[in-house]
Amino acid sequence: MTPDWRQTLDPELGAVLYVEFEKVRRRVVSYAVVLVLERGGERQTVRVYDAAHGRNELHRYTRTGGKQRGEAFHAGTLGEGMRAAVAACAGGYREMIDGWDR
Repeated sequence: MTPDWRQTLDPELGAVLYVEFEKVRRRVVSYAVVLVLERGGERQTVRVYDAAHGRNELHRYTRTGGKQRGEAFHAGTLGEGMRAAVAACAGGYREMIDGWDR
């Protein structure tokens, strides 16, 4: 992944947020917000928010079950959904990691 933006949320945990997006003029037309754990040289995906199907969707991951079925998470525009996803990850990454670890 070559992100447009990367933010380390918690260096001790290895929680990192990656954001990729595409705009047409000033409107977001596609995005992926990915919360990962980077530990021991490996990356584990914890949560993905994206617009792969033209709507704001989230995918939870678990350590044992991998990627779970997608679900709608925001009724607004793709740009609003992308910003909501970034805020959700930044404010709730610890709970998301706990859910992934179960």
